[in-house]
Amino acid sequence: MSEPALPSTPPEAIRGIRRETVIVKGRTFLIERPDESDRMLDHPRVKSELLDRDFMPYWTDLWPAARMLAKWTVEREWPAGLHALEIGCGLGLAGVVALSRGVRVTFSDYDATALTFAARNAKLNGFKDFDTLQMDWNHPPQGLRFRVILASDLVYETRNVSPIVMLIKRVLADDGVALVTDQDRIPAALLKELLAREGLPYKTQMLRAGEPGGDRLKGTLYRITQPGGRDPLA
Repeated sequence: MSEPALPSTPPEAIRGIRRETVIVKGRTFLIERPDESDRMLDHPRVKSELLDRDFMPYWTDLWPAARMLAKWTVEREWPAGLHALEIGCGLGLAGVVALSRGVRVTFSDYDATALTFAARNAKLNGFKDFDTLQMDWNHPPQGLRFRVILASDLVYETRNVSPIVMLIKRVLADDGVALVTDQDRIPAALLKELLAREGLPYKTQMLRAGEPGGDRLKGTLYRITQPGGRDPLA
């Protein structure tokens, strides 16, 4: 039996588009996202997806953990030839910043419209060497392997944690690293538990990020590798 079609936020639910200037360690990036995202949730098809799949289009916001991962990414020296998969990419900020560091990026998300915005933002910042992939974490394509996985603010519900851990275990190359940022939400305890249970080594680092002039929020970066694997960024 084939898997059901994956969701796509209807274009007519988007009331307008807002362009934001995002400053990451002195570097400027442009990010476009739906305006009035709260009103978008009132659209009948969006409500239907919530009832049918328990799916909410949280991708429309620029979350603090995305800024944390973007900041960490722009500070690193990246080896040549790396290809990263950003999971749950939403607006694609972390992936766009990775592109600016010479990394090839595949943006992936559950929602096709999110991928449209991620691709739009990559092009808006002058990048062309990227791909998009609509994907359910529970059913990734066979043979999918990456040396770098990027993920930000995905551990916001307990039900997300196991699929994310199992996806990392399946997709991360033996000589790869998964970079996961979280705003220290309650399900982070389960993330640590499941990483240990699946034998995936990880290191943590405290991060802070926020909007210019606003509060700087604390979070955690998880650097996850395969058992016996080598972190290409170490």
